[in-house]
Amino acid sequence: MDISEIVSTQFTEFDIGAPLSKVAGAFENQELDAVVVTDGDEYRGVVSRRQLASSSNQPSAKVGSRVQHVPTVDRTEDIREVARLMIGSNAKTLPVLDKDRVFGVVTADAVLEAVSPFLDAVTVDDAYTTKLISVSPTTTMGKALNTLREARIAHLPVIDNDELVGILSLYDVIEFTTRGGNKSQGGSSDEFSGRGGFGERDGTSDRMLDLPVRNLMSDAAATVQRDTPLDAVVETMFDQEISSLVVTANQTDEPVGIITKTDVIEALTWEREERRPVQVFGLELLDEMDYDDVSALIDSVTSKYGEMNVIKASIELHEHKEKSRGVPLVLARIRLVTDRGYFTADGEGYGATHALRLAANAVERQLLKGKTYGQSKKHPDTEEQEQLYGWWLGA
Repeated sequence: MDISEIVSTQFTEFDIGAPLSKVAGAFENQELDAVVVTDGDEYRGVVSRRQLASSSNQPSAKVGSRVQHVPTVDRTEDIREVARLMIGSNAKTLPVLDKDRVFGVVTADAVLEAVSPFLDAVTVDDAYTTKLISVSPTTTMGKALNTLREARIAHLPVIDNDELVGILSLYDVIEFTTRGGNKSQGGSSDEFSGRGGFGERDGTSDRMLDLPVRNLMSDAAATVQRDTPLDAVVETMFDQEISSLVVTANQTDEPVGIITKTDVIEALTWEREERRPVQVFGLELLDEMDYDDVSALIDSVTSKYGEMNVIKASIELHEHKEKSRGVPLVLARIRLVTDRGYFTADGEGYGATHALRLAANAVERQLLKGKTYGQSKKHPDTEEQEQLYGWWLGA
């Protein structure tokens, strides 16, 4: 199955010199996940809704300062490869190029809608994140925002005495803290701080961050049981216009985890064979290393953490047009999913090998500090993998 039927030629485009405030205005359209950034006719990258909401943005900042380099795909790319690239780059929108120009975009929602009919043989139990990150109704907005930042997630279930009472969205918190009061001129901020954005407010912001989560949370938190097929999960997400469901035990209403659109997309990346623990996108850019060398590098980095099981390592290499003495500038991104949490780091340098080693050094520093960016997912056993591979490869 390729993406030729799900590519959208309707996309929002900004020049690299446009002010970020205009991009923020574009995201008033709640269905828009990312905008394409160009420099004349040349594609430069994307800016996503989550990326913009998660960063401190000066009023005078330009789009180019927030460009995210994500993989591009062809109009006939295999849908599973698109899913792998989305997971590897942590992006929900990928540009589709035709003769080096942006022809359209393919989104995670389009991928999910296309594969939904084939998801009936797989259940939530195969794909959900087992350790639930949550807050209580009395948690302050400031602490909740910090939790969203540290875990790099967009939704926080609100639990009171083991009962799910609501859910809090990153975007709701950002909008609440940046638009709920009178704005003053200028102001810088820390990432995810809730202060700043496009102009920092005065003391009103601090008072808002001290308010309890119950003041902003949505009472209508959708749930799903572990034995629910994934096609029903996707249908619920589309019907209710949400991107996550809190997972409850089959016999009780006790919250036991969460499943997101990203979790379902990631399920599409598994292979029938024993999954390689290290996935490399752009391996052909490495002229001094092969797959075994990359695996050895990851083993060397992760072995310094102690007792840790690496469930999956994802490496993405993206080549820029900029060169130095004929050597292209390359962005390397490493993402580790482990039983101790989720680690991610970037490295940028001339030559893929140099960029990869810089990224590996950055991940190693995180590992040694024990600094995680999320919670580990359930690792499917052999029987579960066979169940999943059967529906997908037979489609």
